[in-house]
Amino acid sequence: MPYVNIRVAGKLSRRQKKNIARGVTEVIARETDKPESSILIFIDEESRENVASGGLLLDEK
Repeated sequence: MPYVNIRVAGKLSRRQKKNIARGVTEVIARETDKPESSILIFIDEESRENVASGGLLLDEK
């Protein structure tokens, strides 16, 4: 059973999550020749204060 973990800094709308889940599922199913029903997508939304880039927290940029 393929699973995909997607982590984002900030919040996504429900529509964005649905579109990401649909698109990623289609690609994984096609490339692995697995049924779409076997693919799990996990979307983790992280607070921008918990993610840093270039030594700065994203909420400071």
